[in-house]
Amino acid sequence: MAYDRFNPYNELPQLPPAQEFNEDPVILKKLVSASRALAKVDGQIEKLPNPKMLINTIGLQEAKTSTEIENIFTTDDELYRAISSDKKLPKIDSSTKEVLRYKEALWTGYNNLAVTGKFDVPMIIDIMQKIKKTNEGIRPSQALTVIKRGQSELRPGEVVYTPPRGKGVLEPMLKNLVEYLNSDDKTDPLVKMAIAHYQFESIHPFSDGNGRTGRIINLLYLVNSGLLSSPALYLSKQIIASKDAYYYQLGAVRQNNDFTRWVLYMLDVVEKTSLHIAGIVQEILDQMDATLEYGKSNMKWYNKEINEVLFTQPYTKWESLATAMNKKARNTMKKYISELVRHKILRPQKEWKETYYVNNELVKILEG
Repeated sequence: MAYDRFNPYNELPQLPPAQEFNEDPVILKKLVSASRALAKVDGQIEKLPNPKMLINTIGLQEAKTSTEIENIFTTDDELYRAISSDKKLPKIDSSTKEVLRYKEALWTGYNNLAVTGKFDVPMIIDIMQKIKKTNEGIRPSQALTVIKRGQSELRPGEVVYTPPRGKGVLEPMLKNLVEYLNSDDKTDPLVKMAIAHYQFESIHPFSDGNGRTGRIINLLYLVNSGLLSSPALYLSKQIIASKDAYYYQLGAVRQNNDFTRWVLYMLDVVEKTSLHIAGIVQEILDQMDATLEYGKSNMKWYNKEINEVLFTQPYTKWESLATAMNKKARNTMKKYISELVRHKILRPQKEWKETYYVNNELVKILEG
């Protein structure tokens, strides 16, 4: 039965696809450059004194950009305040909450895989539930779901895809997807990630949150395959920069079941993103060295541990510094922080009843 964007795609072929990728010279050539770029960024991340520092820097940027694809916008400033506070802030807008939930879902999945080493359907459902803060699961079989063009696109409101639906239709598709993700075949993990992402977006198993859930699965799969040590690749930035091509290539696979152009598109996303993040990480490393040298030359008490705390996230509370310095007295910390401000390593910023200390140099790097 021919594919028709107006009818539920219940004939979505199962994985793995019949197409052979290991002998395609065009894909192999792109795979080499994408793999090298990915290895480069992973090596850069490993150079960081605490690789998980990226959770609150590049990882947060991934969360922010991924939600922007869904037309949910917030500011870096609001995000940094929210993750730096140890109290419930009185004014966190709904968009910021969405981004923070994305980050929570990403690291919940990461920790789950660290224990089990395998994907499963409940884990994928849990990721979506954390993103959307809901108890809903797979969308109801009777739900009429269609994908339409956004208001900012050409021909807004036009139907571009009708996902599968019906009683007992989605569950076997998801089961097949996780079996494919967990299978140990000869397909390169980057190619498998691209194929699995297409399949997940085509199944469209949830009423909402499918795009963000799918992009989290991408990162988790790369980590679980040993290609990334931390889920900080920030793929969403490149996807949003080529949003039209992303949706066009998804549709092209459905039309002719040929994955070549889609795989090439996703490999290009990985390569460009990897090179971009490698540059950011190198800038962070260089700035850390420069700040450490400057701090030690101007303050006798400044050391490597304090320096690392200041680069863990763009905004710092005095309590975080106190913990790193093994200091508890507020007056003592006030003296040290005053020196950091006087030497322009930190900048104070008061919001509501809290004062945050901003690492301006780190913020500049992250904002590009």
